[in-house]
Amino acid sequence: MKAKKLVGKLHLWLGLASGLVVFIVSLTGAIFVFQDEIRDLTEPWRKVEAPARAAPLLPSRLQAAALARYPEVARQETWVTYFGPGRSATVFFTTKDGARTQVYLNPYTAQVLHEHDLRTHFFSIVQEIHMTLLLPEAVAKWVVGGSVLIFVVMLLTGLVLWWPKRRQERKQRFTIKWGARWRRINYDLHNVLGFYAASIGLVLALTGLFMLFPWLLTSIAYVANGGQTYPQDLITAKVDTLQPATAAPTPLSDVVYQTVRRRSPQAQMILLGPTGAGKEPAYCWTYQQALHYYHRDDYAFHPVSGQELQASFHATKSAGTKLTDMNYDIHTGQILGLGGKIVAFLASLISASLPVTGTIIWWGRRNKAKKPRKLQAA
Repeated sequence: MKAKKLVGKLHLWLGLASGLVVFIVSLTGAIFVFQDEIRDLTEPWRKVEAPARAAPLLPSRLQAAALARYPEVARQETWVTYFGPGRSATVFFTTKDGARTQVYLNPYTAQVLHEHDLRTHFFSIVQEIHMTLLLPEAVAKWVVGGSVLIFVVMLLTGLVLWWPKRRQERKQRFTIKWGARWRRINYDLHNVLGFYAASIGLVLALTGLFMLFPWLLTSIAYVANGGQTYPQDLITAKVDTLQPATAAPTPLSDVVYQTVRRRSPQAQMILLGPTGAGKEPAYCWTYQQALHYYHRDDYAFHPVSGQELQASFHATKSAGTKLTDMNYDIHTGQILGLGGKIVAFLASLISASLPVTGTIIWWGRRNKAKKPRKLQAA
């Protein structure tokens, strides 16, 4: 069997095996790309008027206001996010009945603007389908991850099949023959659009795999660093439980917030993790630009005293670590702004169409191959 024919068989059967998952993951990815823009238009509580020279309230004030209706939830178990000037802050927690709840507040007055159960929120459902297909996490990791890995192989084998044998065939491989019969148009949609979207689709698929399998992301960072290791990137904050610690005089979330405000004054967005007392540090992340996750400073604090245990600033991170921090923004296209999101959206739509057009091609050839046998029998 010739090599190209073998590649074609591999392309066919891998596509049939993974097509449905690739279609769902790609379509939900396309929907999710513009979720921030759509939500800013449809959810007025995401924005507030920022008073002149007014500083946001401390996290403890926001936590108290958000949890007024949920006395069973401890403040130490919440996530607090400041999204920057002109945007509301949020307090996230899980209720006793398992409802993942997000409360939006005015960060300057602590007024509750809106709250919703993320289990029924449209974009939360879209994101969950995109990442897990609503399957248990242990199963979804391999079903989605395996299908996306197959999709990477599909893109590479598709390029091999697309490559024209003769020079005169090259022009038709770059254009869709719209005046032809629908089967030919479908064939061109699969081949031509697949070629144009292959490079972007490959980037989207790989960055998605990096989220599912963090060890892949660690490997990419190692390669990006030229095989070198940087000690500052490998340090993990630890709490010395043998040493007695004096509790912070003010709520721990306030201590953390005030420290990172002072240490990262240019940060617009601040995410504070749970600060419950225990063996694990309390973590906080600051981002230079709201709704962008690339330029990030990382902090770890003692869960009782609020003492800073570790700080990792964007400027001092290695090239590999900066690349890993960039992974989400690359995956959604927002690393290049609105233009990047449009490219990611179109590439995701084309990726969703490839299993459909490919299945139609296979079905047409399969039925075409059966016709001579029927005629011969007649």
